[in-house]
Amino acid sequence: ISATGATPIVLDIENAGVEQLAEAFSGAHSIVFSAGAGGGNKERTRAVDFDAAVRSMEAAKQAGVSRFVMVSYSRALVDVDNLDPENSFYTYAKAKHDADAVLRETDLDYTILGPGALTLDPASKKITIADETGNIDGKAPEAENGKVSRENVAEVITHVVDTEAAQRSTVNFYDGSTAIAEAIS
Repeated sequence: ISATGATPIVLDIENAGVEQLAEAFSGAHSIVFSAGAGGGNKERTRAVDFDAAVRSMEAAKQAGVSRFVMVSYSRALVDVDNLDPENSFYTYAKAKHDADAVLRETDLDYTILGPGALTLDPASKKITIADETGNIDGKAPEAENGKVSRENVAEVITHVVDTEAAQRSTVNFYDGSTAIAEAIS
């Protein structure tokens, strides 16, 4: 982080209040919320993926930072209605779904990014855009086509922050064959 000219701040996102977050956000151009609890603990998942996300939105407004990029996942809009609440993925799906819904109701210049299943593959800088439900051409992508490299996610984040593309919209995507700048204008 320091090598890029930024100043790192160590902050416990799970427990930081709005005031503490707003102080950390002061002077920022954009906020990118990509924190995640990593699963395994329902309370922690809700605390990070929903509660901390909402506090971050409130802190962005308080700090006067209008650009907010949320990293969600490609099927956040529909999974919550299709998963059994006893499914171990349900808590995550519900937290992301609900945080995205809160963000859509704010006056922030948001972009919600919905990547598919994450891989450690290198960035191709090429993606395929999915619809609001995470489908491509009306169908859920096959397992091998429903993935995206973490590096491509970082490239998409960089693109939407640098160009301010896709404001007040959701962009669901997977690794694909279209250059990011062409896919997200």
